[in-house]
Amino acid sequence: MLPEKFLERMKRLLGGEYEAFADALEKDNVKGIRVNETKIPIEDFIDATELTLSKIDYTPCGFIPSSADGIGNTPEHHAGMFYVQDPGAMATVCSLDVKRGWRVLDSCSAPGGKASQLSSLIGDEGLLIANEYVAKRAKIIVSNFERLGIKNAMVLSYDTSILKQMFANCFDLVLCDAPCSGEGMFRKYDEALSEWSMENVIASAKRQREILENLAPLVRDGGYLLYSTCTYSTEENEENVAAFLSSHPDYKLVPVREEVRRVTASGICVSGLSEEDARMCRRFYPHLSPGEGQFIALMQRATDGDAKILHKDESQPLSRMEERIVQDFLKENLKTVPEGRLIKQGDFVTLVPHGAPLPRYSVFMSGVMVGEIRKGRFEPHHQLFSAYGRDFKNKENLKRGDGRAFAYLKGEEIEAKESSQGFCTVLYEGVPIGGGKTSGSRIKNHYPKGLRIKG
Repeated sequence: MLPEKFLERMKRLLGGEYEAFADALEKDNVKGIRVNETKIPIEDFIDATELTLSKIDYTPCGFIPSSADGIGNTPEHHAGMFYVQDPGAMATVCSLDVKRGWRVLDSCSAPGGKASQLSSLIGDEGLLIANEYVAKRAKIIVSNFERLGIKNAMVLSYDTSILKQMFANCFDLVLCDAPCSGEGMFRKYDEALSEWSMENVIASAKRQREILENLAPLVRDGGYLLYSTCTYSTEENEENVAAFLSSHPDYKLVPVREEVRRVTASGICVSGLSEEDARMCRRFYPHLSPGEGQFIALMQRATDGDAKILHKDESQPLSRMEERIVQDFLKENLKTVPEGRLIKQGDFVTLVPHGAPLPRYSVFMSGVMVGEIRKGRFEPHHQLFSAYGRDFKNKENLKRGDGRAFAYLKGEEIEAKESSQGFCTVLYEGVPIGGGKTSGSRIKNHYPKGLRIKG
């Protein structure tokens, strides 16, 4: 049962629209998928998938499947062709025209849906820093990024007060998808409902203001701060925006893209926020468009400060022998050796395709983990196959309807029909799922045990 205080507030905020809103909350939540253009063009995905899809109007890569049952066990999902994402959540990143090559920070990133959406938009020439304060949740981002074949990202785990000490005026876009009271997730997550209280709303608003304060210095001149929550309270939304603008005259609200404006409602006019500014804030309601609740405020900064990265590079280079072993493997197995520097992270070797300096600690991902050197031999990592699988000389391409696809995902050896001896990429409809090693007429399975389909 929905909290009475929540319902009373929504009646005041929505007026004549309240009944439509309440009816929407009685329906099942909507699951969406976003095509991962890092791995596959949209048209090719539509040809490859067996899913029946309805298009989402405000983004070309967003769809609602007719059924989401078992969607995580499909070969398309394991190959990283798509990310399961709430349609309302997709709307946040769609609020502005993200450019290729941008430097982007997602400050509260787990589980990585919006961050991976941004990664596709900025391309390999851009830089994405996905930060998550809770280390356990940062590991979830890494797992998702591996499946999606993302190369251009760092995954960090810092309080935003530390980020403020690491960067100044650096980012074209800073996304603050802030931890909130979760009112927009009531029909999706039972815990959002059970944990709700007005005390939690007030505590969340206070924490959000602290996060925004920490992020304010990180945006470059002309860059954007995109603030979002998945809640409806004005305390966490418009009132926070008003307080932020009051103390940061170098920021102003700007309109979201027309495609998102059409499927959202204007923000609520509160003290300190003009009617025009309230209209530029947007509210995504489930009775207006399929998806869960979201609040979106896009702000632009004008500053004369110079971009500065305030921390030194603390990455550990390989020894000459280690460098030679890795380079020999890459030259032998890939058509083109990818550009970037090779570093050590624990027992593993990582290829860093971007030039950003790496901090000393709390770095969960800094590029593509390519493998591990064991007793003078190089053992490739799953992420190498996922990110650079198409560049392998040796490949086994599984087609739609090929029973070997599910056998591979279960961890079984499969028959080799195309690949020659040695390490190979296993692809599904031309998109890398993982790796293997061909021996004779069989491919020994290198798909990680933790990712395999059970049964």
